Amino acid sequence: MRFLSSALCALLFSIPNTSFAQDVQTGVEQLRQFVRISKTAEGEFVQQQLRAPRPNEPQDKGFKVIRKTEGRFIFQRPGRFVWDTQKPFEQRLIADGKQLIMWDKDLNQATFRPAGQVLASTPAAILFGEGALEQHFDLEEGAERSGLRWANLKPKVKPSAGSNDLPYTSIAIGMSGGLPRALELIDGLGSVVQLSLTQIQLNIPLPAGTFTFTPPAGAEVLRLN
Repeated sequence: MRFLSSALCALLFSIPNTSFAQDVQTGVEQLRQFVRISKTAEGEFVQQQLRAPRPNEPQDKGFKVIRKTEGRFIFQRPGRFVWDTQKPFEQRLIADGKQLIMWDKDLNQATFRPAGQVLASTPAAILFGEGALEQHFDLEEGAERSGLRWANLKPKVKPSAGSNDLPYTSIAIGMSGGLPRALELIDGLGSVVQLSLTQIQLNIPLPAGTFTFTPPAGAEVLRLN
Protein backbone atom coordinates (compact mmCIF):
# COMPACT_ATOMS: atom_id res chain seq x y z
CA MET A 1 0.00 0.00 0.00
CA ARG A 2 1.43 3.33 -1.06
CA PHE A 3 2.71 6.07 1.17
CA LEU A 4 0.07 7.62 3.29
CA SER A 5 1.88 8.48 6.48
CA SER A 6 0.00 8.53 9.71
CA ALA A 7 1.04 12.01 9.80
CA LEU A 8 -1.73 12.84 7.48
CA CYS A 9 -4.53 12.21 9.74
CA ALA A 10 -2.69 14.52 11.79
CA LEU A 11 -3.24 18.08 11.30
CA LEU A 12 -5.82 19.80 9.37
CA PHE A 13 -7.12 22.82 11.02
CA SER A 14 -7.77 26.49 11.16
CA ILE A 15 -8.76 29.74 12.78
CA PRO A 16 -10.44 32.79 11.27
CA ASN A 17 -8.61 36.09 10.86
CA THR A 18 -5.18 36.94 12.18
CA SER A 19 -5.28 39.44 15.02
CA PHE A 20 -2.68 41.30 17.02
CA ALA A 21 -3.58 39.26 20.08
CA GLN A 22 -2.93 36.04 18.19
CA ASP A 23 0.37 37.35 16.83
CA VAL A 24 1.75 37.94 20.32
CA GLN A 25 0.62 34.58 21.68
CA THR A 26 3.18 31.83 22.01
CA GLY A 27 2.97 28.74 19.82
CA VAL A 28 1.63 26.70 22.73
CA GLU A 29 -1.05 29.30 23.52
CA GLN A 30 -2.15 29.44 19.87
CA LEU A 31 -2.32 25.64 19.64
CA ARG A 32 -4.41 25.37 22.81
CA GLN A 33 -6.79 28.03 21.50
CA PHE A 34 -7.06 26.33 18.13
CA VAL A 35 -7.94 22.97 19.66
CA ARG A 36 -10.48 24.65 21.93
CA ILE A 37 -12.40 26.62 19.30
CA SER A 38 -12.10 24.61 16.08
CA LYS A 39 -15.14 22.46 15.34
CA THR A 40 -14.81 22.02 11.57
CA ALA A 41 -12.23 23.06 8.98
CA GLU A 42 -11.01 22.52 5.47
CA GLY A 43 -7.85 23.44 3.61
CA GLU A 44 -4.97 22.24 1.44
CA PHE A 45 -1.80 20.34 2.34
CA VAL A 46 1.62 19.48 0.96
CA GLN A 47 3.28 16.52 2.69
CA GLN A 48 6.91 15.47 2.33
CA GLN A 49 8.74 12.45 3.66
CA LEU A 50 12.46 13.03 4.23
CA ARG A 51 15.43 10.85 5.05
CA ALA A 52 18.92 11.64 6.29
CA PRO A 53 21.97 11.00 4.05
CA ARG A 54 23.12 7.39 4.06
CA PRO A 55 26.73 6.57 5.04
CA ASN A 56 27.75 6.26 1.37
CA GLU A 57 26.17 9.61 0.39
CA PRO A 58 27.55 13.17 0.77
CA GLN A 59 26.73 14.27 4.31
CA ASP A 60 26.59 17.97 3.42
CA LYS A 61 23.48 17.58 1.25
CA GLY A 62 21.12 17.43 4.20
CA PHE A 63 17.82 15.58 4.26
CA LYS A 64 16.50 14.25 0.97
CA VAL A 65 12.84 14.38 -0.09
CA ILE A 66 11.81 10.84 -1.02
CA ARG A 67 8.03 11.33 -1.29
CA LYS A 68 5.79 14.34 -1.82
CA THR A 69 1.99 14.41 -1.94
CA GLU A 70 -0.56 17.20 -2.26
CA GLY A 71 -4.28 17.43 -1.65
CA ARG A 72 -7.13 18.72 0.49
CA PHE A 73 -8.48 17.95 3.94
CA ILE A 74 -11.74 18.35 5.83
CA PHE A 75 -12.38 17.61 9.50
CA GLN A 76 -15.13 17.72 12.08
CA ARG A 77 -14.64 17.07 15.77
CA PRO A 78 -14.66 14.57 17.25
CA GLY A 79 -12.76 12.16 15.05
CA ARG A 80 -14.19 12.73 11.58
CA PHE A 81 -12.02 13.74 8.64
CA VAL A 82 -11.20 13.33 4.96
CA TRP A 83 -7.57 13.41 3.86
CA ASP A 84 -7.78 13.56 0.07
CA THR A 85 -4.45 13.05 -1.74
CA GLN A 86 -4.71 14.34 -5.31
CA LYS A 87 -1.07 14.37 -6.52
CA PRO A 88 0.90 12.39 -7.67
CA PHE A 89 -1.86 9.76 -7.30
CA GLU A 90 -5.44 9.75 -6.04
CA GLN A 91 -5.92 8.24 -2.62
CA ARG A 92 -8.39 9.10 0.12
CA LEU A 93 -8.47 8.46 3.86
CA ILE A 94 -11.85 8.88 5.57
CA ALA A 95 -12.73 8.62 9.25
CA ASP A 96 -16.48 8.62 9.89
CA GLY A 97 -16.32 8.37 13.68
CA LYS A 98 -16.59 4.58 13.73
CA GLN A 99 -14.24 3.32 11.05
CA LEU A 100 -11.22 4.39 9.05
CA ILE A 101 -11.44 3.85 5.29
CA MET A 102 -8.57 4.00 2.82
CA TRP A 103 -9.59 4.31 -0.82
CA ASP A 104 -6.99 3.84 -3.59
CA LYS A 105 -8.39 4.78 -6.97
CA ASP A 106 -5.60 3.22 -9.05
CA LEU A 107 -5.88 -0.11 -7.21
CA ASN A 108 -9.69 0.19 -7.12
CA GLN A 109 -9.45 -0.94 -3.50
CA ALA A 110 -11.14 0.15 -0.27
CA THR A 111 -9.80 -0.95 3.13
CA PHE A 112 -11.97 -0.63 6.27
CA ARG A 113 -10.58 -0.68 9.83
CA PRO A 114 -12.04 0.14 13.25
CA ALA A 115 -11.30 3.84 13.78
CA GLY A 116 -10.37 3.72 17.45
CA GLN A 117 -7.62 1.18 16.87
CA VAL A 118 -5.92 3.13 14.09
CA LEU A 119 -6.53 6.74 15.10
CA ALA A 120 -4.94 6.12 18.47
CA SER A 121 -1.62 5.55 16.67
CA THR A 122 -1.74 8.67 14.48
CA PRO A 123 -1.37 12.41 14.95
CA ALA A 124 -4.97 12.70 13.77
CA ALA A 125 -6.02 12.21 17.36
CA ILE A 126 -4.24 15.45 18.25
CA LEU A 127 -6.39 17.83 16.23
CA PHE A 128 -9.31 15.70 15.07
CA GLY A 129 -10.05 14.31 18.50
CA GLU A 130 -12.08 15.65 21.37
CA GLY A 131 -9.41 18.13 22.43
CA ALA A 132 -7.76 16.25 25.30
CA LEU A 133 -4.39 17.24 23.89
CA GLU A 134 -2.50 17.53 27.16
CA GLN A 135 -3.77 14.18 28.37
CA HIS A 136 -1.39 12.55 25.89
CA PHE A 137 1.33 15.17 25.34
CA ASP A 138 3.52 17.57 27.26
CA LEU A 139 3.50 20.92 25.44
CA GLU A 140 6.72 22.89 25.24
CA GLU A 141 7.45 26.19 23.53
CA GLY A 142 9.83 25.83 20.59
CA ALA A 143 12.13 28.34 18.93
CA GLU A 144 10.70 30.76 16.37
CA ARG A 145 11.68 29.78 12.82
CA SER A 146 10.40 30.18 9.29
CA GLY A 147 8.15 32.98 10.53
CA LEU A 148 6.22 30.58 12.77
CA ARG A 149 5.88 30.07 16.52
CA TRP A 150 6.37 26.42 17.30
CA ALA A 151 4.79 24.17 19.90
CA ASN A 152 6.63 20.93 20.65
CA LEU A 153 4.50 17.92 21.64
CA LYS A 154 6.23 15.23 23.66
CA PRO A 155 4.30 11.95 23.97
CA LYS A 156 3.79 11.13 27.66
CA VAL A 157 4.07 7.40 26.94
CA LYS A 158 7.01 6.15 24.89
CA PRO A 159 6.01 3.81 22.04
CA SER A 160 6.73 0.14 22.59
CA ALA A 161 7.96 -2.25 19.91
CA GLY A 162 5.21 -3.93 17.92
CA SER A 163 2.43 -1.88 19.54
CA ASN A 164 -0.17 0.46 18.06
CA ASP A 165 1.19 3.35 20.08
CA LEU A 166 1.95 6.70 18.47
CA PRO A 167 5.02 5.97 16.30
CA TYR A 168 6.49 9.47 16.56
CA THR A 169 9.00 10.46 19.20
CA SER A 170 8.79 14.16 18.35
CA ILE A 171 5.95 16.31 17.01
CA ALA A 172 6.19 20.04 16.36
CA ILE A 173 3.39 22.30 15.13
CA GLY A 174 4.16 25.71 13.63
CA MET A 175 1.48 28.31 14.43
CA SER A 176 0.75 31.73 12.93
CA GLY A 177 -2.29 33.93 13.51
CA GLY A 178 -3.94 31.19 15.54
CA LEU A 179 -3.66 28.67 12.70
CA PRO A 180 -1.47 25.57 12.38
CA ARG A 181 0.66 26.23 9.29
CA ALA A 182 3.22 23.42 9.48
CA LEU A 183 3.83 20.10 11.16
CA GLU A 184 7.06 18.16 11.66
CA LEU A 185 7.06 14.52 12.78
CA ILE A 186 10.13 12.45 13.68
CA ASP A 187 10.06 8.73 14.43
CA GLY A 188 12.47 6.62 16.45
CA LEU A 189 14.60 5.91 13.35
CA GLY A 190 15.07 9.58 12.53
CA SER A 191 12.68 9.66 9.54
CA VAL A 192 10.98 13.03 9.12
CA VAL A 193 7.55 13.95 7.76
CA GLN A 194 6.82 17.62 7.03
CA LEU A 195 3.39 19.07 6.33
CA SER A 196 2.47 22.57 5.22
CA LEU A 197 -1.16 23.71 5.50
CA THR A 198 -2.73 26.51 3.45
CA GLN A 199 -6.14 27.94 2.46
CA ILE A 200 -7.51 27.02 5.90
CA GLN A 201 -11.14 27.88 6.67
CA LEU A 202 -12.46 27.33 10.17
CA ASN A 203 -15.89 26.39 11.52
CA ILE A 204 -17.55 26.08 8.14
CA PRO A 205 -20.85 24.23 7.51
CA LEU A 206 -20.28 20.79 5.99
CA PRO A 207 -22.74 19.03 3.69
CA ALA A 208 -24.44 15.85 4.88
CA GLY A 209 -22.51 12.83 3.71
CA THR A 210 -19.10 14.55 3.83
CA PHE A 211 -17.64 11.63 5.80
CA THR A 212 -19.62 8.86 4.09
CA PHE A 213 -17.91 6.60 1.57
CA THR A 214 -19.43 3.85 -0.56
CA PRO A 215 -16.99 1.81 -2.70
CA PRO A 216 -17.86 1.90 -6.41
CA ALA A 217 -19.22 -1.22 -8.07
CA GLY A 218 -16.50 -3.75 -8.80
CA ALA A 219 -14.03 -2.37 -6.23
CA GLU A 220 -12.08 -4.75 -4.02
CA VAL A 221 -13.18 -4.32 -0.40
CA LEU A 222 -11.02 -5.40 2.54
CA ARG A 223 -12.40 -5.38 6.09
CA LEU A 224 -9.77 -5.65 8.81
CA ASN A 225 -10.55 -6.21 12.49
